[in-house]
Amino acid sequence: MEEVIEELREKNEPVPVALELPDEDLLVEIEEELLINMPVGLREFLLLVSDVVYGSLEPVTVTDPQSHTYLPEVAANAWDAGVPRDLVPLCQDGDDYYCVEEDGTVVLWSGEEELVIDESWESVWHWARDVWLES
Repeated sequence: MEEVIEELREKNEPVPVALELPDEDLLVEIEEELLINMPVGLREFLLLVSDVVYGSLEPVTVTDPQSHTYLPEVAANAWDAGVPRDLVPLCQDGDDYYCVEEDGTVVLWSGEEELVIDESWESVWHWARDVWLES
């Protein structure tokens, strides 16, 4: 996890308006808004690196309600598109969504097939290393 965080920090791209990291209180508010318990890995990810901008993928964020990556908005769109309600979106990629299961596993939900396909990652950190950092 530490190596992934370090690599993301090194590759963080400068942007005109930098993102902020959330605090625990904000994450509790987001959970209450979405009526979910956030998986531990996703919670850590949001607290530690949700301010990083890198590559072509844009993982969810929680500090700016006007952002197209704002978790409640992304979740509403994902669930409306057919993503099962027990999956929490981590990142939208076209019509597909990388989602976090309750146990922290990241799965890929295919918008074309409207189902979870056979590709998964052990944790958000494995996904960040194998997918986001490779984007």
